[in-house]
Amino acid sequence: MYALFEGERQIGSPFATEKEVWEAALIEGLVTDVPVADEEGGRLLPAGYHVQEVDEGTRPPGG
Repeated sequence: MYALFEGERQIGSPFATEKEVWEAALIEGLVTDVPVADEEGGRLLPAGYHVQEVDEGTRPPGG
């Protein structure tokens, strides 16, 4: 499972794939652009955001 984080704070629910995390974040208006590959194949993320693997039972605070 993967979730979107702003700094150290998880925002949104976890999803099975990183792609699903970004799609949900776009739909919810949490980000305005999806990451794109740089010249070396890495991801360029919106400032302050990252996707990381989480436990299935992980929920954001208040969620």
